[in-house]
Amino acid sequence: MRILYYIYQICIALPILLVLTILTALTTIVGSLLGGAHIWGYYPGKIWSQLICLFLLIPVKVRGREKVQKRTSYVFVPNHQGAFDIFLIYGFLGRNFKWMMKKSLRKIPFVGKACESAGHIFVDRSGPKKIIATIRQAKSSLKDGISLVVFPEGARTFTGHMGYFKKGAFQLADDLQLAVVPVTIDGSFEILPRTGKWIHRHRMILTIHDPIPPKGQGADNIKATMQEAYAAVESALPDRYRGMVRNDDQEVE
Repeated sequence: MRILYYIYQICIALPILLVLTILTALTTIVGSLLGGAHIWGYYPGKIWSQLICLFLLIPVKVRGREKVQKRTSYVFVPNHQGAFDIFLIYGFLGRNFKWMMKKSLRKIPFVGKACESAGHIFVDRSGPKKIIATIRQAKSSLKDGISLVVFPEGARTFTGHMGYFKKGAFQLADDLQLAVVPVTIDGSFEILPRTGKWIHRHRMILTIHDPIPPKGQGADNIKATMQEAYAAVESALPDRYRGMVRNDDQEVE
């Protein structure tokens, strides 16, 4: 059965998805140029992500979507299991948002330009001025119910376990006094782990936890929110993936 799935993904699914990716990127770029980047930067990507899961026969389950309010901006902080995290969040979170992503992703053909046109935020840590500019862009995006999605580990896991959380997303939430929403991704690691070369069919579960409102402002609030968010994300992982394992390539803040 696995061999048949490999043949299917190579001969049928992946060629279709390549065309869909290019069409989605072009739609996002042109639509954003015409105006309404908040619309064109979200809905084409949402449909693209759902179609990818559909064509690859990957079942998806979402829990807790009712816990977040419409027209309220949040900072969502999911764990980072693998490449399919993108499709799960984009396609099934159910909230218009901007990604905060590594600047190296801008170099991906079509996709990088589409992300730039859509107003997604590329993190540039090359100097203090670049970091300040990144923070300002993030702040300007968090309005009218637009949220932000940040992988606080900063890198995909090698083992399925979570790495440590960096404080950037929590610092931003603290500055703007926004609630942080922990999100657990389960199943993406089995589909395509960081060191994997083949896509394996496996269900994905997206668990949205209760928002964590600010309990003050400053270092104590940031630390407490990070700890609470980490515990919430880990709580919905299978037992075999619980316990922190440091990723060697996690950037140091």
